[in-house]
Amino acid sequence: MPENNLYVVLIHFPVKNKKGLSIGSALTTIDMHDIARASITFGVKGFYVVTPYEDQAVLASQVIDHWTKGVGGKLNPFRKTALELIRVARTFEEAISGMEQERMEPVVTIATSAVAIPGSITTGMLQQKLENRVSHALVFGTAWGLADELLDTCDYTLAPILGKADYNHLSVRSAVSIYLDRITNGR
Repeated sequence: MPENNLYVVLIHFPVKNKKGLSIGSALTTIDMHDIARASITFGVKGFYVVTPYEDQAVLASQVIDHWTKGVGGKLNPFRKTALELIRVARTFEEAISGMEQERMEPVVTIATSAVAIPGSITTGMLQQKLENRVSHALVFGTAWGLADELLDTCDYTLAPILGKADYNHLSVRSAVSIYLDRITNGR
């Protein structure tokens, strides 16, 4: 993977509940920690946490500040480096705009889903797209996945991660790690 052309975006709104309705979900700080650590491990340029909820954005900022500016960063410099990748945005559009301003170029968006969507690309196909040095945002949903209205705005959808069983509801932090490994290591 070319250096620094991939971003990760974690969406808390709009996502789906188990009935398929569009909702907002609560931030989980362990997701922030684990996805930031996976992101730095696999050379991701930045990690956006998207929530429109003021209390959730404040919580995210407090966690980031503790580990990047506070005592947490002094006690664990490796965690500090990982959490420095996190940016908080109120909307998906704001996150993409932030990437475009940083990179001074349009960003290609790739949605993820645990459900097979016709026309989805494989991780191998995405790996080839990353070779062109254009910035890409790999978009993940919390709760039961990205809401249809957000899926429809993305340029591509990535084929789902399939295991050996019919059960297919990974934690988002597990999915991020698996996809990043497959994309950057070519599996």
